[in-house]
Amino acid sequence: MDKGEGNWPVAGIATAVTSSLINGSTFVLQKKGILRARGRGVSYLTDVVWWSGTISMIVGQIGNFLSYNLAPAVIVTPLGALGVLFGAVLASWILQENLNLLGKLGCVLCCCGSVVLIVHAPKTEAVTSRLEFEERLTDPVFMVYSFSVVLLLIVLISWIAPVHGRSNIMVYVAICSLLGSFTVPCSKGLGLVAQDAFGGTSWSDRTVVLVLGLLGTLVTSILIQFTFITKALENFSSNMFEAIYYVMFTSTVILSSAVLFKEWTVLTVIDSIALISALTTVFVGVVLLHISHDALLTWKQEDAREKLD
Repeated sequence: MDKGEGNWPVAGIATAVTSSLINGSTFVLQKKGILRARGRGVSYLTDVVWWSGTISMIVGQIGNFLSYNLAPAVIVTPLGALGVLFGAVLASWILQENLNLLGKLGCVLCCCGSVVLIVHAPKTEAVTSRLEFEERLTDPVFMVYSFSVVLLLIVLISWIAPVHGRSNIMVYVAICSLLGSFTVPCSKGLGLVAQDAFGGTSWSDRTVVLVLGLLGTLVTSILIQFTFITKALENFSSNMFEAIYYVMFTSTVILSSAVLFKEWTVLTVIDSIALISALTTVFVGVVLLHISHDALLTWKQEDAREKLD
């Protein structure tokens, strides 16, 4: 696959946008299924709407896997803002969670930020072969980062989640987001190994161990994420969870990609400033989407006081 300096990763962007829209529907459908099952007094595992959301999540994850191997992670992950936008619109229709002016403004900011990300994202890959990927995995900085993430996940899952998970949404969000530090590199690594395989390169014992390790880590990470996403949707608003989850997940993925793939090294100063500005715009838009559910916005100060009284 040619990823030259002047080539846009059009296929990666298209796949990322499509998977983002699919992922945007998953939380809403799963939440609707949970509410339907709760109203009937049965398990959500028996609800067809919940299963449709689960199937959408699987399809979306497959799309993410393809996206991370067709375009840099620094552009694929932030495009998830489109999923937040689609999820907010879908929730207003299915879950009756209507958007006010702040929510609509947040949607506009998400779209604008995503466009800037596409324009200024790196058009080349910093890691393009299996051997380079193996070398990066043994980098001391990435090993320290991975160990720190694993240690933090153990603390969150074993001690903090059982006590504070149902009362503090940030616990479940932190667990799911930190796991993104592994799902994205694993997806990227498996894609690089697949390129070698289809290119006719023979697999050594080391390559087999690498594939099994990446595949095992990827499956484990996705299953744990799925478990805690379901727990979060049982206790919190789908829009609230999706918005905060997007910001946290994007932050951890970009951080892990910066440590492992060093995709930022191919950016110019102007592109770097534009990307930081775009990320900030997207994050502000997502925050506005989040607070719009509880905020009271009016053009007249007197009306606001009357409503608050």
